[in-house]
Amino acid sequence: MGIDICTDRGTHPGQTLVAKGTSSGTLRIKPPKGRTDVVFRTVTLAPGDSTGWHHHPGQIIAVVQSGTLTRVLHDCTVETASAGDAFVEPAGSRNRHIGYNFGSEPVVLHMTCLLPQDAPLAIAAEAPDCALRLS
Repeated sequence: MGIDICTDRGTHPGQTLVAKGTSSGTLRIKPPKGRTDVVFRTVTLAPGDSTGWHHHPGQIIAVVQSGTLTRVLHDCTVETASAGDAFVEPAGSRNRHIGYNFGSEPVVLHMTCLLPQDAPLAIAAEAPDCALRLS
């Protein structure tokens, strides 16, 4: 007799549900070509912290466990994601962004990173011109 590893019903030895989130629409997943490093990472942003402007060499699938993450994207649009939300950050330097925690509790993100083999998780980037005009 086996266990049902695809549901979160009940508790089974050796199983841990790390995070579950729901997207606001269709998630567009595009893994890198060739060999891919799959990295699972948890990031915590304390109240008032930011990630700094950066981009990713591969796609990031993120689930917000707690708090509210505010992201400013490359075109200065603003997106927020709260506990239980899931989203994808697209790959490439044209998709630079910054994440902020403007709330009073830590933001905890669980991220699955689909990266070209041996690529870094993130690359620091300059703020876009539109962001400089906002400050």
